[in-house]
Amino acid sequence: MYVNYTDVFNKFKDEKGEFDEIIIVQDIQGLWSLYEAAQLRVHGEDILEEAHEFTYNKLKSITNQLNPSLADQINQSIGQPLYKAVPRMRAKSYMSFYKEAPSHDDVLLSFAKLDFNMLQKWYRKEVGINTKWWRESDFATKVPYARDRVVEVFTWPYAMNSEPKYSTARLMTTKVTACLSLLDDTYDIYGTVEELELLTEAIQRWDISYIASLPECFKVVFNAILEIWDEMESLTAENGDSSYVLQHLKQIFSKLARAYLVEEKWCHEGHIPTYDEYKVNGVQTSAFPVMLSVFIASVKEFATKEILDWFSNIPVILEATSLICRIINDLASHKFEQQREHVASAVECCMKQYGLSQEEAYEFINKDINYYWKNINEEYLKLIKDMPEPLLDLFVNLARISEFMYANFEDRYTNCQLLKDHILALLLDPIVV
Repeated sequence: MYVNYTDVFNKFKDEKGEFDEIIIVQDIQGLWSLYEAAQLRVHGEDILEEAHEFTYNKLKSITNQLNPSLADQINQSIGQPLYKAVPRMRAKSYMSFYKEAPSHDDVLLSFAKLDFNMLQKWYRKEVGINTKWWRESDFATKVPYARDRVVEVFTWPYAMNSEPKYSTARLMTTKVTACLSLLDDTYDIYGTVEELELLTEAIQRWDISYIASLPECFKVVFNAILEIWDEMESLTAENGDSSYVLQHLKQIFSKLARAYLVEEKWCHEGHIPTYDEYKVNGVQTSAFPVMLSVFIASVKEFATKEILDWFSNIPVILEATSLICRIINDLASHKFEQQREHVASAVECCMKQYGLSQEEAYEFINKDINYYWKNINEEYLKLIKDMPEPLLDLFVNLARISEFMYANFEDRYTNCQLLKDHILALLLDPIVV
């Protein structure tokens, strides 16, 4: 149904066109709904832009006047709007709020709790499978410099699509993402430029002989990637044209390795690229093109030549999702990373290109994040006519989990203690029915 947002917005104004405080306080639900609706704005929607700014500021200023339950809900929404939250990760808190609503349905609430608990056991099995693989591979010993994050890694594929029928896709994407974490740390904190050039060449040619002279950890990481490609080949053979799908995956992965090497060379040379240059490379170093490719390749109805060709050309929705992750990650981690030898982040690149202070760069980058969300919204509306909705949801959900993982200038992936309570709620603590 079409909504005239001008009418909705104007209801909060008096005869002089000024915002009427009495009406605003009396219609908190309408104000809150307008704030959430404004998250779906696209480029050129000036009314929704104004509505978003107004409702955000007004909601923030009046929460201390509301009852605790409503205030908690609105504060949660201000921190991460419902549209920008991963639905199932918000489920527990939503159920607790819903229970307090006078009009809630006890039967519906019971079914929602049972659904959550049943799927929680399902996800626990998936994590168990990947954890067993990680431990049997002994990466913690063989690649000691890398982050041991196999449980935390599951958060990303889980966010992409939590439906049971996509279990295989989540399992494969978790494995690949865990290997990407190994590879990222190898480029970022372990290998020399010379060693990484050889590793990159080995990945371009898929030939381990290029790294025969390198330390054993390089071979462990490379072989782990090869083993996963063998699994993907077997999986895609069941779905159809495995050779075409595998060729696509290898090309996407090769681009990531080259992008990692570019960053390492920038770091080694002390070069600070322009913010624009950094973002071009950052689409790849976000690792989202690889993660999405693996998920797509694992689902028969997604892994068509038409979709893979579209994806290979880096469509706008992929670029937007990847850059949200890249630059919001940098906002959260750049201070810590700049304490050691590390490539310049989006923050430093932005400061240099535009002559900005750090705080000004933060503001500039946050505007960029809003810009890319508008791109996602716009492209989703265009593509939904021709693409499967669950496929497009993968892109939106990755942007959502990025917002969660790096919220409030915190890197919950690297500093996994910040993620602990969320993991417990997701995988271990059932809801009392």
